[in-house]
Amino acid sequence: MEYTLCESAQDMLKQPLEVTGVQEEDSRCAGHPVAWHQSTQLLGVVLAAAANFLISVSLNIQKCAHLRLACEAEPKPYYMSRLWWCGITLLGLGEVGNFTAYGFAPISLVAPLGCVSVIGSAFISVLFLKKTMRAADILGGTLAVTGTYLLVTFAPNTPQELTARRVQNYLVSWPFLVYLILEIIIFCILLYFYKRKAVKHIVVLLMMVALLASLTVIAVKAVASMITLSAKGKMQLTYPVFYIMIVLMATSCAFQVKFLSQAMHLYEVTAVVPINFVFFTISAIISGVIFYREFQSAALLSVFMFLFGCLLSFLGVFVIERSKKEEHLHSPFIDCGHIPGQKLTGKVQPDYHSSRYGTLNNEDNSVKSQS
Repeated sequence: MEYTLCESAQDMLKQPLEVTGVQEEDSRCAGHPVAWHQSTQLLGVVLAAAANFLISVSLNIQKCAHLRLACEAEPKPYYMSRLWWCGITLLGLGEVGNFTAYGFAPISLVAPLGCVSVIGSAFISVLFLKKTMRAADILGGTLAVTGTYLLVTFAPNTPQELTARRVQNYLVSWPFLVYLILEIIIFCILLYFYKRKAVKHIVVLLMMVALLASLTVIAVKAVASMITLSAKGKMQLTYPVFYIMIVLMATSCAFQVKFLSQAMHLYEVTAVVPINFVFFTISAIISGVIFYREFQSAALLSVFMFLFGCLLSFLGVFVIERSKKEEHLHSPFIDCGHIPGQKLTGKVQPDYHSSRYGTLNNEDNSVKSQS
């Protein structure tokens, strides 16, 4: 009898151990999706950083092609240059890398990594365009990198499965519809000033690029996520919203390249890249917040640190841009050789519509004074 009681007692003691083992196994199994999600986000970060560095190389190659064309006796259109097409090809490869990154990480995590393009452009322009590296560039780069680190650290880390039905629900939600209407109105106003009033300021051009980019990142995130789910066995390619997003992505990308290329014609790459980074990052974060609700469950401290990271990144970009502006006050925009009897101290802005792109205007005041 005593033996039986002791045996039953031992069985009772074994039961909690078995339950505990099951709980530990369940907790380990539950931890695998979290670890897998973190690894996929890390992959998205690496892809985005490499893609943005490639984009900075491509932009400098395009600017180098424009300067070479300006120095020719009979300038030809930029799209006839092989070097320009080489830059466009690298730009396309960089955008493909960004497209893949959006499939692995949230928009608010991928978009700020455009800082790599800003820093890369500052250093690469020293090689391609023979620019001088200044202390302000190093300071601005440090601020931008620090801000980007905070952005990546405190970005939203909530995984969500973007199925076609969920994308459809996001498309018809009232916050996105209000945002879309406001964006269309602002874009039409900017396009009116650009086409009718011939206002070709860098802010006007790059704001149109940013407005188009906000739609691009929404479409890219949706398409990349649906392709990923389809590869896993959950077919999403049969829904019409998938093809709607592809059309939206292709159209917005095409017009982005158009306006960005025109901005590269008129302004220095060291000015275009930083401003484009600021506008693109703001528009991408806003679109991620409104459309994909990425900060819906974020803590207040995380949101504050994320915004502080944005501030540091934008401050670093401002320092880089300001230093380049001060440097160019003492040098001509395009210097193709010394012109006897004339001092080149002003900034000569070329007209990309003219066949004499990159040459001095005949109606320049200094030329009139000499004649």
